[in-house]
Amino acid sequence: MDEKKKRQSMILYVIIAVVIVLILRSVVYPSVSSGAVKDVDYSTFLEMVDTNKVKEVQLNTSTDAILFTDGTGQDATTYRTTLFPDDTTLVSRLEKHNVQFSAKIEDTSSDIWLYMLLIYGLPILLLVLGGWALNRQLKKQAGDDGPSMNFGGGGFGMGNMGKSGAKVVAGKETGVTFKDVAGQDEAKESLEELVGFLENPKKYEAIGAKLPRGALLVGPPGTGKTLLAKAVAGEAKVPFFSISGSEFVEMFVGRGAAKVRDLFKQANEKAPCIVFIDEIDTVGKRRDAGLTTNDEREQTLNQLLTEMDGFDNHKGIVVIGATNRPDTLDPALLRPGRFDRRVPVELPDLAGRKAILALHADDVKMDGDIDLDVIARATPGASGADLSNIINEAALRAVRMGRSRVTQEDVQEAVEVVIAGEKRKSTVLSEREKKVVAYHEIGHAMVAAAQKGQAPVSKITIVPRTSGALGYTMQVEEDEHYLVTKEEAMQQIAVMCGGRSAEELIFKEVTTGASNDIERATKLARNMVTQYGMSDKFGMVALGQVQNRYLGGDTSLTCSEGTAQEIDAEVMRIVEEAHQNALQILRQNQFKLHELARYLQVKETITGEEFMNIFTRDNDYLPKASE
Repeated sequence: MDEKKKRQSMILYVIIAVVIVLILRSVVYPSVSSGAVKDVDYSTFLEMVDTNKVKEVQLNTSTDAILFTDGTGQDATTYRTTLFPDDTTLVSRLEKHNVQFSAKIEDTSSDIWLYMLLIYGLPILLLVLGGWALNRQLKKQAGDDGPSMNFGGGGFGMGNMGKSGAKVVAGKETGVTFKDVAGQDEAKESLEELVGFLENPKKYEAIGAKLPRGALLVGPPGTGKTLLAKAVAGEAKVPFFSISGSEFVEMFVGRGAAKVRDLFKQANEKAPCIVFIDEIDTVGKRRDAGLTTNDEREQTLNQLLTEMDGFDNHKGIVVIGATNRPDTLDPALLRPGRFDRRVPVELPDLAGRKAILALHADDVKMDGDIDLDVIARATPGASGADLSNIINEAALRAVRMGRSRVTQEDVQEAVEVVIAGEKRKSTVLSEREKKVVAYHEIGHAMVAAAQKGQAPVSKITIVPRTSGALGYTMQVEEDEHYLVTKEEAMQQIAVMCGGRSAEELIFKEVTTGASNDIERATKLARNMVTQYGMSDKFGMVALGQVQNRYLGGDTSLTCSEGTAQEIDAEVMRIVEEAHQNALQILRQNQFKLHELARYLQVKETITGEEFMNIFTRDNDYLPKASE
């Protein structure tokens, strides 16, 4: 049930409670009176008695309240006052003026019962009636009529609180097949076998093969793990149960285990089917004996392990889990017989990126001359979600520009928007700052162009972006690289140092503009020392361990404190060596540095072709990193 329906249910509950209170109040305190009662003071009462205006008096002995009238019939007015203490002359005064008087003793026994009813009975009645009404509403919205109460799962709840909450979609209604998934050919091949078993299990049983009980999709965010799971159900045309791992974890112990039992009970009734658990690391984290253990989460995990062992896989129930933190999963969950198959869903390569762009481009009206290969080369490391966003941003830009079709310019600008953010039109750089940024970016580009093996420059700009960058230099690889040599890594660090080196060489001072360059250069140098074994001092020794590889890949050192200090010194040496290499290249091409920086300062944005035409003109010697 979504939040809107929940709010509607609560509003209905409040309305019912208010109506019940109003009804009870009208019953307990009926607003029926013979006429208005006028309050007066005691002296006025005595004065009216002495002037023979009072006809009838009634005294309430419990509250000392006096009700009296000045006549009889419908024209009489009723007054109220309070008996004055120690007044012994009132009775004789009333007798003297022929006033009829009487005393009333109230029966307080009914007030006690009324008090008990209001204090205890009314809240209980409201709770029962309101809960009953809310329960019926929840059942109605969930498609399950009847006001039944649920006591399962170790906790008390109303309605479907013990239910799994899984979203059930018929396989043919998922709307996704393997044709809708691009850039993950290896993952699709691994999952096609599951589709074949779900479609024709007898073919596998005839040879004695057993269907894998579960498949674990592992990869970075945005690579299409959920899409692949839906595609399996769509291809096999079987029901698709979808639930997030966080929905199992409850505050009350036992509730999560009850949801697991209910999920597999429903799956068993609708077999063959797919059970998809997204972000399974939420419930499947490794168990330990630490003080921070969560009993509810561990009970839920134990129940999940039991259910995966207990169901009959001949019926065709396949559990597909997705996570980007496989290193945190419990080993018992990963053993054969539970998640038998681990399917990597990695970031797409060049061919995969091109296929994904083409898939999403089919849904958008685009010019026929758009070169998606250029876009694929400009987006290394982009996930399927990133590429889909690029196509969508290009379509939005085409609408803003008043065009009916997406052009190559729209797509290229969309790449820059996704990478660096929108242009900051409100930021106006001073001439001094504009000059510094121009030299900084040309410094990057010249060091990259002068070194062998570096990606060619495709664009240089000094237009500020919303990401905080005051300018950037875009490089595009000609071919896909899967290995990086030590020399190439040193050249990459030198390119990162090119901007700061240009500032030092021309302005004899440094700015804060190189902060991101310094961060990236230091990270790469540290990885060379601790992970890649590219340090002459430490050799081929692993000094760090990668954690959360699919979520940034932070490294924690696995060495002594003394070794850590030596690592810091080696990292500084590598960065400084690349820094000096960048300075040497810029000194030998200082005239070109001035020429290109002035040209960029005027035009603000230049292409890689414009840059190379000026850089290589009358320049027969290009220094290399080894020189």
